Amino acid sequence: MADIPESRVLAISSHLLGLDVAALNTVQFSNHSGYRQLKGFKTTGEQITELYDGLKMNGNDDFGMLLTGYVPGAEGVEAAGRVAVDLRERRKGEKGGFFWLLDPIMGDEGQLYVGEDVVPVYKSLLALADLIVPNQFEAELLSGVKVDSVESLSRAIEELHRVYKVPHIIITSVTLGDSDKKMKCAGSTKTTTGASRKFIVDVPIVDGFFSGTGDLFAALTLARFRDEAGKAGLLETASWLSPDEVGPLDLPLAKTTEKVLGSMGLVLLKTKEVRDGKMNLLRDLVPDEELDERARRIRLAKASELRLVQCQKELLDPGVIVRATKFE
Repeated sequence: MADIPESRVLAISSHLLGLDVAALNTVQFSNHSGYRQLKGFKTTGEQITELYDGLKMNGNDDFGMLLTGYVPGAEGVEAAGRVAVDLRERRKGEKGGFFWLLDPIMGDEGQLYVGEDVVPVYKSLLALADLIVPNQFEAELLSGVKVDSVESLSRAIEELHRVYKVPHIIITSVTLGDSDKKMKCAGSTKTTTGASRKFIVDVPIVDGFFSGTGDLFAALTLARFRDEAGKAGLLETASWLSPDEVGPLDLPLAKTTEKVLGSMGLVLLKTKEVRDGKMNLLRDLVPDEELDERARRIRLAKASELRLVQCQKELLDPGVIVRATKFE
């Protein structure tokens, strides 16, 4: 489940990595919100349920995995939760069972872009998910921990494991005021006793605003994690949990995060290269100062569209991989 055109991000990256995808669009928008103007409508909770019932009616509901992204409104999030519960029940007893990656999209940089009533709904669903991928702001909302240091980042992960019992966690896009143009990504897989196994990755920041990076991260993470869990012989294990003796840096989740961030870094660098070239050509034709703010914004948004089709090699094999380190 995702919005349009972000569902295209999910489909391209997932198909490329070998997954068959059925997209249930939770909005029908003419373009992504990076343009700051759009046409279209939001899918209601009732419509989400109706579309899912249609899949079941024709026998097209044998899904072993679910990825939920942006869902507008509390009723829509509740409907998505019911889909997850139903899929898990239908797969009960089958080899591989069911795996749910929940991206609790609520806001960023200290601001909600969903209603406040959405937050408690997500809190009620976290315990049902196998893997969650909140950003820094969303992790703060869900854990109750203000993330402003590596120590508080660690506490937030601990709280998410403790309160919601969620097996796998990745907190994305963490900025802690570092001056070296890097952000952090941190994750953990819990043990059978609920203890965390935490790792952290430093990620170079690529200049510019790129829409759809969260969707790309989630899609790549689900596909890569399935692959890494398969290599570790965990696909028939509940939530693909590693044995307790596996250390943080040997976790399939850590290996997944390294590969995903490697691919994303290369995609963003390619996108930046294309964007800068296009913008230079356009500015030679019509300088920025001759355009109003709206026209400048649209021009930049069009030039900054993620170059997924052009980066198939980078998505399949990032080559240079960023490395995770253990942290307490």
